[in-house]
Amino acid sequence: MSMDEKKNLLGAGFFDGRAGEAEQLSDEAGSAQPSQRRMSERTKKDWTRIQAEVEESNAAFVAAMDAALPVTSAQAMDTAEQHRLHMRRWFSEITPDQHRQLGDRYITDPTFAKNYESIRPGMAQYVRDAIHANADRAQR
Repeated sequence: MSMDEKKNLLGAGFFDGRAGEAEQLSDEAGSAQPSQRRMSERTKKDWTRIQAEVEESNAAFVAAMDAALPVTSAQAMDTAEQHRLHMRRWFSEITPDQHRQLGDRYITDPTFAKNYESIRPGMAQYVRDAIHANADRAQR
């Protein structure tokens, strides 16, 4: 699929978000080439599944927020873990500590923050904090 086809299927915002996350993680880990290769091998069916998983993840975070669950709740941390596994499955290997660093970007990088804040105000902070709680849980 061409980049234009991907943007039409997923929306341009996706590439400011998930794909951008994977690219930054890969660059930091020194593995940009494998991640770029993996992304270029994705089919339309793959990209449709990726987008569906993103929407499920976002909905799960919103549900936890709407239920006023703390970020340390099993539901919030499990959603954060599913987010990490999604990144690993589709883009690049990501340890809990790397996921924690990525979560920090959700509140410090305006591009990433915008993606979550456009879904629900306060979501960037909630997702970041749930990711941190999940990474802490993984270290126990």
